[in-house]
Amino acid sequence: MVLFPYLDASALAKRYVPEAGSLVVDHLFVRVPRDRMIVFAVGLTEVVSIIVRQHNAGLIGTTRYQHALHSFRTEFNASVPVRIVSADGPLAEAAYGFVETHSLNSTDAIILRSALDSAAVLRTAGDDLLLVTSDRRLLRAAPLEGLTVFNPEAQSIADLDGILGP
Repeated sequence: MVLFPYLDASALAKRYVPEAGSLVVDHLFVRVPRDRMIVFAVGLTEVVSIIVRQHNAGLIGTTRYQHALHSFRTEFNASVPVRIVSADGPLAEAAYGFVETHSLNSTDAIILRSALDSAAVLRTAGDDLLLVTSDRRLLRAAPLEGLTVFNPEAQSIADLDGILGP
């Protein structure tokens, strides 16, 4: 069985701005080929927004800011084989129930629905999905819906290696 990490913006941003869990996310990028990573298209824009907010708040300097944006654009461009999930009408509509059931915001509900849909496809091939997030609501809701979650802020590199296997 191969695990496909689905990274939401709360986890992916740790790759580009230093914060709790950054080393764990960096390790994930060493361990997992890009063609096994899944990201939400809107989440990519959210990562850029996080980088810009960190710079505007003075939390990262101009050099670090420029490096972060350059690294992000290099790792997530059209030539990199990352699996990008887009939100269409049917996906958004299928996520409505999660807003009420789990008190999720709209983006988290769509991420949960798309992660469940991706997991269902992967499971037919004997593989599975690992939702990588630091979002408290997703960390609570996803396991209730049958997903395995990993929180890079609260779990270690050893934990990640144990989940990913050899």
